[in-house]
Amino acid sequence: MRSFFLGDNTVCDGEVTVTGELYRHMARVLRLKQGAEVELIDADGRRHCGVVGEVGTKSLTVRIAATKAVPEPEGGLKITLYQGLPKGDKLDLILQKCTELGISEVVTFDAARSIVKLRGEKSAGKLARFEKIVQEAARQSGRGSAPRVAIGGTLREVLRDARHTVRLLLYEGEEKTTLRECLDQHQAPESVAVVVGPEGGLSAAEVEEALACGFTPVTLGRRILRTETAGLALVSILQFYWGDLG
Repeated sequence: MRSFFLGDNTVCDGEVTVTGELYRHMARVLRLKQGAEVELIDADGRRHCGVVGEVGTKSLTVRIAATKAVPEPEGGLKITLYQGLPKGDKLDLILQKCTELGISEVVTFDAARSIVKLRGEKSAGKLARFEKIVQEAARQSGRGSAPRVAIGGTLREVLRDARHTVRLLLYEGEEKTTLRECLDQHQAPESVAVVVGPEGGLSAAEVEEALACGFTPVTLGRRILRTETAGLALVSILQFYWGDLG
C-alpha cells in the first residue's frame, strides 16, 4: 500500500478529492488506477486507509475505509542541522538523507562563502520544494511526520534561538577536540545542534559567532568531508551514540 501526505487536501464525509500536485503524482506519475489501495496522512498525523475511486482529468477520489489514531510524537534525540547553503542540488540530498536518519529540523543559512543566496520571493519557492522533499522522504522511510525546514539569514541570525542541550560546530580548523571526546562529556542529551559550513567552510568571523553562542568546535579526524557528506556523517554518529540508530 502506497502512502501519501495529503497536504491541502482534506477528508470529508469519508472521502477525499485529491487535486494539485498530489493528484499529478498519483495519477500521472504513478498511474494509480481505480481500486488501488492507498494510505493518506493528514496534517495531524492521522493515517487514512482507502481505495482510489474515480480518476478524472484534474482530480481523483479516495474512499476512506479506516482511519488510524494519531501516532505518538516521535521520541528520541532531537537534532537540528544548521547547514550553510551549498551549490547545485546538494541541499536536496542533505534534506532527503537527514530525514531518513530521523533529524528534527534543518535550518539553512547564507554563509560568507556560500555561492548560493536565498532571499525574498526566491526563498518562498525553494522552501516549498524543500518541504516536498522531506515529506516524500518521511513517507518512504516510514516516519509519522516530516522534519521542519527553515531558510534563515546569516549564521548569527539563525543561531540566536539555539537552545539545544549540546551544540557542535563541525570545523576543519579544530585541532584539539575530537568528536569522541566531546560526546563522552555528555550523557543522553535531549537535543543537539550541529553547524556545518558550505563549500570552502566557515569564515573566521562565523566561527567566532558560533563560539559566542555556546557551540563547541569539533573535528571528525584527519578526513576532510564535503559539505553534503559532513552533516550526514555527524547525524548518523549522533543517532548511533545517543539516538535510535542501531
